[in-house]
Amino acid sequence: MPIPIVNSIASWFLKKRFHQIELFLKYPNEVQNELLLSLIDIAKDTEIGRKYDFASIKNYRTFSERVPIKNYEGWQDVIERSRKGESNIFWPSPIKWFAKSSGTTRAKSKFIPVSTESLEDCHYAAGKDLLCMYLNNNEDSQLFTGKSLRLGGSKELYKENGTVFGDLSAILIDNMPFWAEFSSTPSNRVSLMSDWEHKMQAIVDETIDENVTSLAGVPSWMLVLLNNVLDTTRKQSLRDIWPNLEVYFHGGVSFTPYKDQYKKIIPETDFKYYEIYNASEGFFAIQDQNNSDELLLMLDYGIFYEFIPMNIYATSEERAIPLSDVQLNKNYAVIITTNAGLWRYKIGDTIRFTSLNPYRIKVSGRTKHHINVFGEELIIENAESALKKVCKRTKAEIVDFTAAPIFMKGKEKGAHEWLIEFKTPPKDIHYFNELFDNALKALNSDYEAKRYNNLTLNKPKINIAREHLFYDWLKQNNKLGGQHKIPRLSNTRDYIDELLSLNEHIL
Repeated sequence: MPIPIVNSIASWFLKKRFHQIELFLKYPNEVQNELLLSLIDIAKDTEIGRKYDFASIKNYRTFSERVPIKNYEGWQDVIERSRKGESNIFWPSPIKWFAKSSGTTRAKSKFIPVSTESLEDCHYAAGKDLLCMYLNNNEDSQLFTGKSLRLGGSKELYKENGTVFGDLSAILIDNMPFWAEFSSTPSNRVSLMSDWEHKMQAIVDETIDENVTSLAGVPSWMLVLLNNVLDTTRKQSLRDIWPNLEVYFHGGVSFTPYKDQYKKIIPETDFKYYEIYNASEGFFAIQDQNNSDELLLMLDYGIFYEFIPMNIYATSEERAIPLSDVQLNKNYAVIITTNAGLWRYKIGDTIRFTSLNPYRIKVSGRTKHHINVFGEELIIENAESALKKVCKRTKAEIVDFTAAPIFMKGKEKGAHEWLIEFKTPPKDIHYFNELFDNALKALNSDYEAKRYNNLTLNKPKINIAREHLFYDWLKQNNKLGGQHKIPRLSNTRDYIDELLSLNEHIL
């Protein structure tokens, strides 16, 4: 199809969709309340709906008082029944697909229900909105003259008891209309390959001669793929291979640790980065402005949002608040109610609001991925910001990292132990550590208080990881590719002790 026609169709859809977006931008709380009541009404005759008498719920207050907040473990039994073919348990339409997710690298697998409604009205709708926002902000885009290089998960789809489970990306690819494959590379056959290492080479072989105009995938694994592409072609820049490459749509993990490495392999200043915030449970937010690190919370995808302030999370005072009650720059745990039948579900992510009109957010971490053994409340956002600042100062580059507490023993103070794999190590690791400690103090007042005169915490201990340590660890745990992530911060030593035992050169 000629590009002017494609752009005209996109423009028509854009204008139609923007009218709907303007509605939730103007009336966000009304849209969310109406959505909640709609979800309750749809599910009132399900097993869950009868249990909590959805038919008599007329407002958010009653809903919040009657329906408990649960994590995956609280939903596991009914999800397992649904996977075995039972219907009308938590959502009236049959649930055929389940997105397999580990949540954290070593956690037991979770199977997140994906309804037809969530597939169409959330995941696919968000993909269209992402393109619409990008095209609206970049009218000279030639996105549709070429293909999108997509990097999905490495799991195949497995049939079980009449239901299907696999990586969310595999479910999305498997259900896309046939014509969608023509605008994407690699082929569905390669995209759904299960062996990650063979798949990587197959993707390289299929894509290097294509006209790739955009990239889509998780930053950590996309970087591995792109470096393989450069090694195979013996080029320095991706634009030498794909001259029309213009944008990278990324999500799944924070982009902060990887941004400088991407700028090296795509050095052009006109290249665009667009972030998304999605998970197996749903698609939540989209970057709606060029050169921004804020994400617009999407309020009409069939997802009702609540938030638990992190200062009361997992305490006796824990309670959720609706969108209308959130405040700027506070950390919140995200709770969702969805059009796939997840009711008041803890997804395990933390966010903070950067704007209340419209509602824009930044993802700040995971509820389980922080260090708060000594009252320091160190979150992933603190760690990544401090490392980025120190790397710039010392001209170092980081591949991956993890951290855990060193617990107090007798009169010995506690500390944080870091294991960092460098692509370019600093010349002086002790100076790097000093700068890093000071950067954390500047970013986190609780950490600074615990470090004051070594009151509770000694200075950090940094171990330098050998090359490919984290990759080898993921491979050993059968976690290569897809949404699998290195656990950045932990309140226990489980991850770091296992990694240290694999590490050959510890400083």
